[in-house]
Amino acid sequence: MSISLRALGLAMGAVALTSLPASAQTKVTNEGISVNEIVIGTHQDLSGPIKVWGVPVSNGMKMAVEEINATGGIQGRKIKMILEDNGYDPKKGVLASQKMVERDKIFVMIGSMGSAPTLAAQDILFDAGVLQLFPLTAAEFTYKFDPAKPQERLKFNNLLPYVDSTRAALKYMMVSKNFQKPCIMHQDDEYGKNVLDGFTQQLAAMKVQAASVTSYKRGASDFSAQVAKMKSDGCDIVVLGTVIRETIGAMTEAKKLGWDVTFLGASPTNVLEVPTLGKEAVEGLYAASLFEIPYEDTAKGKVKDWIVNYKKMFGTEANTQAIIGYNAVMTFAFYADKAGKDLTGQKMLDSLESGEKFLDIFSSPATKFSKTDHLANTITQVQQVKGGRWVLVKDNLMF
Repeated sequence: MSISLRALGLAMGAVALTSLPASAQTKVTNEGISVNEIVIGTHQDLSGPIKVWGVPVSNGMKMAVEEINATGGIQGRKIKMILEDNGYDPKKGVLASQKMVERDKIFVMIGSMGSAPTLAAQDILFDAGVLQLFPLTAAEFTYKFDPAKPQERLKFNNLLPYVDSTRAALKYMMVSKNFQKPCIMHQDDEYGKNVLDGFTQQLAAMKVQAASVTSYKRGASDFSAQVAKMKSDGCDIVVLGTVIRETIGAMTEAKKLGWDVTFLGASPTNVLEVPTLGKEAVEGLYAASLFEIPYEDTAKGKVKDWIVNYKKMFGTEANTQAIIGYNAVMTFAFYADKAGKDLTGQKMLDSLESGEKFLDIFSSPATKFSKTDHLANTITQVQQVKGGRWVLVKDNLMF
């Protein structure tokens, strides 16, 4: 459910106006920009149920900031990153955002973690004219905007959207494997609702009825009732609107019941931790994905160097989450540089909407935005866990 929270007494700072009609002007802050520095903010889950996402994402962001600053910054300005812990809790996301807007005077919010914390806090940013860039949720509210609500122009996303990617991956699986009784188990929040919407929309387009729809509360650890129901309903493919431990838990439960069914995970399941922690229980899992997951022993060139450097910096293996965090800051830096030396909030917004393409080092689809489209792309892959590794099955998918 949408949570609308308005912060009182926000320091607005200087604002810039777009060339839209007076009734539809977007205010954009110039806070956080000085002669030598750009202040960016982020709130991650560093202590809660998805810290396996929040910690590497924040590491990837730190790595990008260090690289950018080591080469002179953005048009001579160094990046200062403010990091707060939201614990995957909407209330903490709100408090962190209020603190960063009011006290730290951030220029932009980048890569906020989770659908619920991001949704709860976004009005605080919009009221202050702070851009919400590339949050760690692909829910539709992070990029769809109403032209009649000018402050909604401040949101952009470069992740693969849950609705689109779920539709594309499910369509591929249904057609290529001839499944007849699709089911879904999804998290009972904004993220899970988006996966459910993709599932429902694609089945409607294919004129197929869902055999079973079941959900669980965020943070749950027992999925025996849900799995037993789906088995009883005769599902032949199960879409998982889950994260890491829930994916492993559901598939482990299926193994206990001796239920040999195909599982297709939404994009958050496509991370190294799932096969590493789930081991035999998750063998055969399919998942929607944005890019191929690099492994150190097979990576080459800049990607190989990046993996090695990440391990040196943080003493742990690089993963999907770290790549996403790294790319979030690198994408911001690309468009901030294009905005020019005289950086303002309005120039940053114009740069993002310019249609310029950003290409990362990981061979992801190009990032590109416009005045009417604030979503980078919708191209989907399907990968599968084979022998403990994610392997590409099919790429360049659309629904």
